[in-house]
Amino acid sequence: MPGRRPDPATSAALPLLPAGLDEHAPLAARVRPRELSEFVGQVALVGERGPLRRMVEHGRLASMVLWGPPGSGKTTLARLLAEAVGARYVTLSAVMSGVADVRSTIAGAREWLDRGGAPTVLFLDEIHRFNKAQQDALLPQVEDGTITLIGATTENPYFEVNSALLSRARVFRLEPLEDADVQVVLERAMTDERGYGGGVSLAPEALAHLVGISGGDARAALNILEAAVAIAEVDAGTTDAAEPASRASEPGRPVPTPLMPSLEAIETAAQQRVLAYDRAGVGHYDTVSAFIKSIRGNDPDAALYWLAAMVAAGEDPRFIARRLLIVASEDVGNADPRGLEVAVAAAQALDWVGLPEAQYALAQATVYLAAAPKSNRAGLAYWAAMADVLERGSLPVPMHLRNAPVSRMRAHGIGVGYRYPHDYETADVAQQYLPDALADRRYYVPSDQGLEPRIAERLDRLRAEREAAGSAGGRKRSKAGLPSVDPMRTASGVTKARQAGRKDRPSG
Repeated sequence: MPGRRPDPATSAALPLLPAGLDEHAPLAARVRPRELSEFVGQVALVGERGPLRRMVEHGRLASMVLWGPPGSGKTTLARLLAEAVGARYVTLSAVMSGVADVRSTIAGAREWLDRGGAPTVLFLDEIHRFNKAQQDALLPQVEDGTITLIGATTENPYFEVNSALLSRARVFRLEPLEDADVQVVLERAMTDERGYGGGVSLAPEALAHLVGISGGDARAALNILEAAVAIAEVDAGTTDAAEPASRASEPGRPVPTPLMPSLEAIETAAQQRVLAYDRAGVGHYDTVSAFIKSIRGNDPDAALYWLAAMVAAGEDPRFIARRLLIVASEDVGNADPRGLEVAVAAAQALDWVGLPEAQYALAQATVYLAAAPKSNRAGLAYWAAMADVLERGSLPVPMHLRNAPVSRMRAHGIGVGYRYPHDYETADVAQQYLPDALADRRYYVPSDQGLEPRIAERLDRLRAEREAAGSAGGRKRSKAGLPSVDPMRTASGVTKARQAGRKDRPSG
């Protein structure tokens, strides 16, 4: 682990900005914080009682993975932490590097230590892009302290980083910046000498709009600001405003009036709101989770918001339709069986008309399911039955329920004793349907929501009538004047007649 700052003569800590960085570098690179006190946001990690702040105060860093969305400060924070403890800092990108680069970096770190230098912090950007073998190459040196690893990822490290490496590192979760933090970053960029040095200003409504569309991504906000400044310069016919204050304040050089990109320039530069959403990453799973939980929690307003967020971000609408189908059965269930009909209709509408028109159907189904009464009892009953199947296996079917297509099978007891419910009053008769070992099992217990009280009432009534009929010697057969017919035999006759008709029909 890197210790406290060594003597500068033996330190190889690198500057926070790459060598040669000047005013022509992107604004986001120019205004990176130079020390930890300038870092904005992530108070839970770098605030007064934050774990990373306390590590720095004790002069030591542990290997870690910084997990957070784009623009939340992962790269900057890694540099600042290394600089704060005086560590030698080396950075690799998993997109551009391989095992050979890792081994070369490790060899350099070992050589530097042998010469009495400071420990090395290896910052590995996009660590989730390293495969298992590449990640394994880091294990021995992280274990023995040759390097302190700081990995950065936008993906869930518990899925993308192997467990052996995670056991040697701490995971710190970075959140999107608060609007107030993004505003601080923007205001600093407009006034700091490394940014526009007071040469750019935004009207309150333009600043508020820029903060609002950034989605907590500081880099995106700075990039939009830089593009808006370029647009404003073209409109104004000048490029002076974007020059750093150090050049704008040269002796004899007039101080320009601050350039004020308009709200329209901000909108043009942004084109659309920056959506913090990745169809294959954490944003995808978090957003659909919020969507489902909002429907389950009877909040149509929140459900519509998350639906809109997914559609606007380019989520596959068929994925959304599938989730609605699942929610209709899992969470609404028999409290309102029409919920499944609405969800199926929305999925079919999507197939028929596609987007954008199918957004109406998706929204209608979302609102219906969110407002519907909820019951998960059918699902719970199914999984209880599945648990019995997994525990006991597929138990024998009772003899009277078995199929006996050949009459001689009845001599073996197959199909004997089955009572056809429609032959009895109320189309119900007491008989065993579950396997013998589970004869008294109850899986489905209706809730008191929506339609299920009526379902419960009917089931309870049927059970009571069966018990009463049993004590009275059996339920009476129905006396309804129905025609005497064997439907299966008749249907078989129809099939044979149709087949015979085809044979006799002349060809051509």
